[in-house]
Amino acid sequence: MRPHDLLWLRTAPSADGMPLPTWVETGWPVVVRRAQPAGSELIPVGLRGRLRHQRHPAWVARAQVLRTCSPEALARARSWTRMVSDGLPCIETLARLAPIVDAAGLRWGPTGSVGFALASGESALHSASDLDLLVRAEIPLDDDEVDLLRQLKTHASCRLDIQIDTGRGGFALDEWLAGRRRVLLKTASGPRLVADPWQPETEECSS
Repeated sequence: MRPHDLLWLRTAPSADGMPLPTWVETGWPVVVRRAQPAGSELIPVGLRGRLRHQRHPAWVARAQVLRTCSPEALARARSWTRMVSDGLPCIETLARLAPIVDAAGLRWGPTGSVGFALASGESALHSASDLDLLVRAEIPLDDDEVDLLRQLKTHASCRLDIQIDTGRGGFALDEWLAGRRRVLLKTASGPRLVADPWQPETEECSS
């Protein structure tokens, strides 16, 4: 199970012995987050509520997991087609971008609030909702792939955030395209500033 995967559980997750927030919805999926392992059988997850600020970290035992859904599975399912008529810019943008990214042969999928809505059927989307996309790239993207991802913004009618997951961590495409000397790589051990997110052996701890 990897960061951004959604998990449905048999029982409520653990919050380190503390009561769960009152806004936690029973039956909603939780999302796998990046964190140091707390044991081979525990998975770090994030809980989300109906409001943007309602987020809470927790842990679940592998035995609690009933089923999983990855961003890539959401991309294959194409379930956003039933929501296009709602007129939401984030969904309309996803519908436009999906054939472009598919044609490039990239492994990708929606995450964030759009991914959650598609997977769970519980939507808090609105006209200003962002579209978050995850692209899996265990080896560096070639120039054509970078150019294609750069051009996706021209097809977007909402804020579009693309994260690249290298297998060692994830970083924002916008930072990479800005030509910064180092980019912030989110890893299980915390954020790192690295010159090459695919070769983070020379990474430095971020301040």
